[in-house]
Amino acid sequence: MTYCLAINVDDGLVFCSDSRTNAGTDNVSVYSKMHTFVWPGNRFFVLLSAGNLATTQAVVKKLNSDIPAGLLPNLLSVNSMQEAADYIGVVSTQVQRTHASRDIANTSFEATFIFGGQIGNAPPEIFMVYPQGNYIHESREHPFLQIGEVKYGKPILDRVVKKDTFLERAARCAMVSMNSTIRSNVTVGPPVELMIYERDSLNEGRRLVLTEDDPFAKEIAEKWNEGLLLALLNLPRFPWEEQPQETEGRVYPFPTNP
Repeated sequence: MTYCLAINVDDGLVFCSDSRTNAGTDNVSVYSKMHTFVWPGNRFFVLLSAGNLATTQAVVKKLNSDIPAGLLPNLLSVNSMQEAADYIGVVSTQVQRTHASRDIANTSFEATFIFGGQIGNAPPEIFMVYPQGNYIHESREHPFLQIGEVKYGKPILDRVVKKDTFLERAARCAMVSMNSTIRSNVTVGPPVELMIYERDSLNEGRRLVLTEDDPFAKEIAEKWNEGLLLALLNLPRFPWEEQPQETEGRVYPFPTNP
């Protein structure tokens, strides 16, 4: 399975993806699900992929080949992020139809993408492109999008990420969201790729590849676990915990730090 997410805050964009691809219990591989397309000073794009590996690889290959082939539209010719999302939706559906026409085993060739970036002076945007080619964008109230195993990492995003969240804080939140998912679902796994893009920079951004043994990723996980335990210990006590317990005429106070 897969878990990918993108966050759009006032200061820029954050993208995060795992790298585990599961084609059965005996066929677990590692493939990057984060694909970047950058023309410095002009435009910056990131594509996160989930679903059929043959489809996602074919889509990425076509996005890369359409530009030197002079085919229109392409990622360098589009004038807006919405046009780019339309283009990716068309490419994805075409690839799915091509694969399905040769299939005799009723294989699902569906793929879902998160596409985000910035063109020129236009504001950064992120879109979720569905297998049918249509798409949605994030809302200001919930400025993030997820694909794959979304349920484990969503609570922290709901509680913490707002449009005015600092960029690096949003990136740490993305790492916590990914860590929570990896701990709860064995089909999602490292290496974890993290991209931090500063608004209006129109450059390659900061890209980190974090293995299971990466010291920074391990420290983030450990500090998050410690913080959760501390928060649990600091929750209000039940009313009866504030009173001593009486048993056969003897008084036994409840422990203050169970």
